[in-house]
Amino acid sequence: MSEASPQASAAGPRVRPVPAVTRSIAILRLLGRSGAPMTLKEISQELDMVTSTCLHILRVLVLEGLVKVDAGAKRYSLGVGMLMLARSVIESSPFPALVQPVLDRLSSAANVTAIGVEVVGSEHMVVLALSRSTSPFSLHVDVGSRFPAFISATGRLVAAFSGFSDKELERRFKALRWDKAPEFSAWKADVEAARCDGYSMDRSNYINGVVLIAVPLLDSHDRMTHALVTAGLAQQLDEARAHALAQDLQTEARALSQLLAARS
Repeated sequence: MSEASPQASAAGPRVRPVPAVTRSIAILRLLGRSGAPMTLKEISQELDMVTSTCLHILRVLVLEGLVKVDAGAKRYSLGVGMLMLARSVIESSPFPALVQPVLDRLSSAANVTAIGVEVVGSEHMVVLALSRSTSPFSLHVDVGSRFPAFISATGRLVAAFSGFSDKELERRFKALRWDKAPEFSAWKADVEAARCDGYSMDRSNYINGVVLIAVPLLDSHDRMTHALVTAGLAQQLDEARAHALAQDLQTEARALSQLLAARS
């Protein structure tokens, strides 16, 4: 048996597809995005799933309390079982409770939206806590929001600590959606700078007119596990203010990393 390549090791173990699990998760995510309960037909069509297969999965999800069904209207929506799972996730991690006062402090001092995210492998990052600014600017994000791992300022950090080859980074970069997409060469230079500087900045690339600043939280093996992120208007955060805020984020991240290490 040949040894795994560095790229394969960086990407993690090979995951064998399990269609039933993948379809179940797709249904739950669809119902989570939907603004209203959905019929079986709507769910199966949206997910391009065989109706009978979709029905069998829905019945199991209903039995487990993760989905509820209005028997009269025959419409499905997320069940309270999802709340119990979400609560278990939050309670099992010290990060949300530890980061919240940090986010409140940053948001109040700089009048920015401050966010705490967890990096989920090399595919996604998930918002676990946030503190909104008092300015008219509003970022469409909430606890539980999920984003591609390589997008925006945080994504440059994820890329910097991923260990992926340039070819793999370019492949993932091309799948991202931006308001004003940078060239790959410029993005790659930002990734290298993020690795050296210990923070990353996105000025109007991801969201036009918005500056996002991110700093990593690393574990004892120098793997990025979480990030502190701030978002503010570009007209509010000039270069000097943005870099000063980045330094504040780094100070908070170091202290928070120590607290997390002590808890673990």
